[in-house]
Amino acid sequence: MCMLIVLPPSETKASGGENDPIDVSFPALNPVREEIADDLAALTIDEQLPLLKISENLRGEAEANLELRTAPVMPAIFRYTGVLYDALDPASLHDDHLSRLAIGSALFGVVRAYDMIPKYRLSGGTKLPRRDGTLPTLKARWGTSITEALEGTGEFLVDMRSGTYQQLGRVKSAMTVRVESVQPDGSRKVVSHFNKHYKGELARVLASSSRDANNIETVADIAESAGMNIEVKGQELTLVV
Repeated sequence: MCMLIVLPPSETKASGGENDPIDVSFPALNPVREEIADDLAALTIDEQLPLLKISENLRGEAEANLELRTAPVMPAIFRYTGVLYDALDPASLHDDHLSRLAIGSALFGVVRAYDMIPKYRLSGGTKLPRRDGTLPTLKARWGTSITEALEGTGEFLVDMRSGTYQQLGRVKSAMTVRVESVQPDGSRKVVSHFNKHYKGELARVLASSSRDANNIETVADIAESAGMNIEVKGQELTLVV
């Protein structure tokens, strides 16, 4: 059994890419992917702005959703940007390291690092209207399909997705990651602002390890060997910073 680290997506995404077709793993997810893409494309830019919480000066983010079928594509691991991905620094990782990475997505459900995807804007908590006028949550749209796709890999899942994206496809057998800081009085506080940074650092340590893992104890050992302060309780790993 190999380790698969499932990362959260980011709202910010790199522009550009190659003029090739979308090419993504987990083909069982394609019917829902197609439906969501079609419903996004059916919205005007002005309809998208309030629905997707896009400011007027970022209209280009909405325009990207109208061009999903023909837009340039690039590997997912380089499409997503921001704090977690800066700490991960995927450009410096080898191909075999990147093969341990997947990313949750509101539009694609889940993709592997080298899946070729376009720039898009859609968050996991969005209620995206269908063309028949109904307004389902993305959780309702995805149903059990993401869960089944991840379970079907047969890999040991290190689930670093945020709560919103875990809800789109929760896997009971996966281990999860929590980040806490020690306060001056010795108490603990869940890290919010730098949560993504520390998860990116942990993902990098795990992805680039010469060892593989098929249980949380091995994951903890890999992290501790890299100098991280780790606690394990059940299937939850806490990174203490």
